[in-house]
Amino acid sequence: MIRRVSGKEIDTVGLERLRARVTYLLAAATVVCGIGLAVPADARASTQQPADASVYTVTPKRLVASAAAVVGLTGAVIGGLALARSAGRTGPGNGRQGATIALALGPIAVVGGGLVVVTADGGLGTGNGLGGGVVAMMVGLVGMVLGWLALARSRRTV
Repeated sequence: MIRRVSGKEIDTVGLERLRARVTYLLAAATVVCGIGLAVPADARASTQQPADASVYTVTPKRLVASAAAVVGLTGAVIGGLALARSAGRTGPGNGRQGATIALALGPIAVVGGGLVVVTADGGLGTGNGLGGGVVAMMVGLVGMVLGWLALARSRRTV
């Protein structure tokens, strides 16, 4: 479908395909980075622990917690956009695709953050990623809720 906007012709089908491809690419990259960084970092953390971590030291558990928080934040943003789309505020479509992506990324962030929180040896500021793990769990939960709301709203609209 070609639409004319302020004297210019815009191919809306091509834009929708491009948007879908970019969304899939971002979701895949987030999942690959989250899982790909989490496994080696967690394996290295079990064999050696730094004696004392400063504020600026990037420990393996901090890296895993940060990756899980990025996955959760991506899911929350995509879920919010899907919720806005399902409400009819932006663009055509009902937001089911974004809701599904948010529902997939949310549990990944919750599980990743939960593993960091459960395996943390000390409190906040010890280099175990406890703060990042808690943030990842909360943001992942927000992403899941937004995805669930968008999916429920997209089913209602006909």
